[in-house]
Amino acid sequence: MDVDGSAVDIGQLKNGDIDESLYSRQLYVLGHEAMKRMGSSHVLVAGMRGLGVEIAKNIALAGVKSLTLFDPEPAAISDLSSQFFLHPDDIGKPRAAVTAPRVAELNAYTPVSVHSSESLTANLEELRQYQVIVLTGTSLKDQLAISDFTHANGIYLVIADIYGLFGSIFTDFGKQFTIADPTGENPVSGIVADIDSEGLVSALDETRHGLEDGDYITFSEVQGMTALNDAEPRKVTVKGPYTFSIGDVSGLGEYERGGLYTQVKMPKVVDFQPLSQQLQKPEILMSDFAKFDRPLQLHVGFQALHGFKDRHEHFPRPHNDEDASQVFELAQGLAGQGEDKVELDEKLIRELSYQAQGDLTPMAAFFGGLAAQEVLKSVSGKFHPIVQWLYFDSLESLPSSVKRSEELCKPQGSRYDGQIAVFGTEFQEKIANVNQFLVGAGAIGCEMLKNWALIGLGTGPKGRISVADMDQIEKSNLNRQFLFRPKDVGKLKADCAAVAVQAMNPELEGKITTLRDRVGPETEHIFNEDFWEGLDGVTNALDNVDARQYVDRRCVFFRKPLLDSGTLGTKGNSQVVLPHLTESYSSSQDPPEQSFPQCTLRSFPNKIEHTIAWAKEKFHQYFVGPPETVNLYISQSNYIEQTLKQSGNEIPTLESIRDFLVTEKPSNFDDCIVWARHQFEKEYNNAIQQLLYNFPKNSTTASGAPFWSGPKRAPDPLKFDASNPTHLGFVKSTANLHAFNYSIAGGNKVPDAHYVGVMENMIIPEFSPNPTVKIQADDNEPDPNAQNGKSSFDDNDELEKLVSSLPPPKSLAGFKLVPVEFEKDDDTNHHIDFITAASNLRAQNYAIAEADRHKTKFIAGKIIPAIATTTALVTGLVVLELYKIIDGKDDIEQYKNGFVNLALPFFGFSEPIASPKGKYLGKEGEVTIDKLWDRFEVEDLTLREFIDDFSSKGLDVMMLSSGVSLLYASFYAPNKLKDRMGLKLSQLVETISKKPIPDHQKNVIFEMTVEDQTEEDVEVPYVMLKLRK
Repeated sequence: MDVDGSAVDIGQLKNGDIDESLYSRQLYVLGHEAMKRMGSSHVLVAGMRGLGVEIAKNIALAGVKSLTLFDPEPAAISDLSSQFFLHPDDIGKPRAAVTAPRVAELNAYTPVSVHSSESLTANLEELRQYQVIVLTGTSLKDQLAISDFTHANGIYLVIADIYGLFGSIFTDFGKQFTIADPTGENPVSGIVADIDSEGLVSALDETRHGLEDGDYITFSEVQGMTALNDAEPRKVTVKGPYTFSIGDVSGLGEYERGGLYTQVKMPKVVDFQPLSQQLQKPEILMSDFAKFDRPLQLHVGFQALHGFKDRHEHFPRPHNDEDASQVFELAQGLAGQGEDKVELDEKLIRELSYQAQGDLTPMAAFFGGLAAQEVLKSVSGKFHPIVQWLYFDSLESLPSSVKRSEELCKPQGSRYDGQIAVFGTEFQEKIANVNQFLVGAGAIGCEMLKNWALIGLGTGPKGRISVADMDQIEKSNLNRQFLFRPKDVGKLKADCAAVAVQAMNPELEGKITTLRDRVGPETEHIFNEDFWEGLDGVTNALDNVDARQYVDRRCVFFRKPLLDSGTLGTKGNSQVVLPHLTESYSSSQDPPEQSFPQCTLRSFPNKIEHTIAWAKEKFHQYFVGPPETVNLYISQSNYIEQTLKQSGNEIPTLESIRDFLVTEKPSNFDDCIVWARHQFEKEYNNAIQQLLYNFPKNSTTASGAPFWSGPKRAPDPLKFDASNPTHLGFVKSTANLHAFNYSIAGGNKVPDAHYVGVMENMIIPEFSPNPTVKIQADDNEPDPNAQNGKSSFDDNDELEKLVSSLPPPKSLAGFKLVPVEFEKDDDTNHHIDFITAASNLRAQNYAIAEADRHKTKFIAGKIIPAIATTTALVTGLVVLELYKIIDGKDDIEQYKNGFVNLALPFFGFSEPIASPKGKYLGKEGEVTIDKLWDRFEVEDLTLREFIDDFSSKGLDVMMLSSGVSLLYASFYAPNKLKDRMGLKLSQLVETISKKPIPDHQKNVIFEMTVEDQTEEDVEVPYVMLKLRK
């Protein structure tokens, strides 16, 4: 049975091409080569319950040559606990057959079919057609038979299973499996300062080299030891953060100067063992170092579950003590069989038995993301696989606020039976009556809503889900935001996501509110006090720090638990924020974004990141800034007198207005071509000639060292060549964007020959360097072109001449330029084309290795690399924490912040950091306060009553403010305080700020400085005035 996703031409992958508009974010994780290898792979996924469909979904989104599903078993009502592509009317039909068409919809480039057999082991020869086989829900007997066959025939095997809050994964990629890139990190590179006779390399200007022992590097541009250049990679021994050794350099000559080093990714070879051997002596990757003794026990326990099923033809009944005793007995027998006897915790094994029929969607999400990533590793050779087992559990998610028993956990004939088997019916009711707010409906948001729909969140009479997202769906979203389809492009994410999950669980109909507004200070009249007070919790699914910090601050203010998570390629994290228990998201901050010195960008670039940053600045200088300035000149009265006087940059601004309105104003597209050709000459020839005039190639510094050395690369001017695609590409993109500024049409239809013809008729004036031009040689020196506070108004003659050359604004009524708004994902708008060409031409000037359009787009667009596997896994971790919040756990040790890197692979879990505490000495003794979550809440008292109230607590108010208004200070003169003391706090705020308190606002925040009984300043929480409205 074959299923086609749509009529899209899947020949793209067959021909080795990749649809970059669809796979853009994933390409930045995996790279073109890995994607092409995936695009020639055939994958089989067996078992189409929750875990199997999660793996299939992630593989389909990633893109493989073909995906085949196997599961002839009839769908059951309990499958709906985690199988998001099954509907109630599918019950009784073969799982794979009903699932395949829905998986096929995810990606038109991945054909999906059904393996038409009643058993995978009946004819093992049929498995030869696959490069990778994934087994879920498969008996241990079949696992062993298939494993022996795949290992002998070079077929990669992944086995994954989940039982309630327990799960495992096993991989076997055969003998001599080669990992082309174990980490996926970008190769480290740097500039050489020195290489001594012992082979000790020093990095330039005490820059950390970023290398590790065992890394390999190559050299280029080294003078003196020229034999190092482009030689075989050399192994590194790290000597310190700024130095490393490359071993014996005898016979290579004496180092003179210069040189670049670049890390080389060396392949790693791993030998895998078949399942039969690994069962006896498992090699286990730790998932949680706090549970060091657990994996071996689970290794035995999982085998005991299979033994129980072989004996009874079903897994142990939920919370059944008799069955649990049998499982423990089987486990005890197995525990003594291996090379090392395993000490068993009876309570743990009994819990495993209780949950064996459990099927939880967050566990399916965790292991589904993990298993799919292992599949991609096997066929691409990118990233280090799991060797060979990983066990994971989240027993901390078990509820303690409700009862669990065999009666409460038995099947109810409900779609939630897989969850009820673990938690019981009482906890299911709790989940249903939660009011949760999801901020963002992108990649994480889609996965979150899927999880929520399947666990039944918000489906009860008191339950509700609110989703806020103002963005529309773009094609590049479809590769990982799996609730969306091609027909949804252009529609609002929140609306489409809500419709999709209501189809997954019809009990959510009428229970989801979609909000199309950004959550921020400007929408506090929408997301007001009533909105926040009605919530039980908040979940962030945002991709920018500012928005996450804002939501975090609101959660702290309204004392709501927050679940935050994020991904960056194969890296992901989850964080729990709990009122009165933990620190908040904003309590810790990432390091600031890297920025480059202006001097480096203007004159001395030495790597492609510098030229791309320069090209982005040129984009703004050409197509954004001047049109905006012209529009202000036309629309604002007294623009020259008012605005320019304040800027201190009058003459360049007026020259720009003159150029765009008079001297260089185009009347047709050919004029735009001429302008673009002049910009080429100005930037890549004239400016470089001027730089070399100021600093000739043989110039030296004051100390006698060569000026052009170290990070300073001597440039060469470029001579325009219309046959060079980068040269012509610059002119084409520049001309089109200039034409866009003036609303001149026709650029996209102009043939290359026309551009060349226009340029051939141009006269390019010869350039002569200007001896009066000064260029800053170093960022530590003062900029010789800085105005030092002197206004250009001092040069009145030149200014008046410029002003008189401008057409009066009134004469331009109705005329308006169109500034370009940078958009990285539209491949037809010339934005990335311009930046790529502009950057690479500058790279040619300085002999820097160029970057293709794909890499340029990544850097210039600040694109966050993303892949569906990480997103699914991290969302699973978040929902496992949500169970704990719904349960009302108040022990911080029960919660986990998670950190994962699927590339390495690495898993780290830590207890959340407690919120900071403080103390002050009150009249009754020492008082402990929570610096983050505590606050003083007061009614609308008079200022006198307020001060007296705090005095009775042992705190003397020294200063009181609200926003920027200082309301009270102990040093104010009595006559200044006289009128204020009798005013109510709300009146005081309105009087001093001269602004009314908005109607929607139900509280006012005050900050105060106080002294306690020690007469020392102490840090105390803010004060919230509650307004009765």
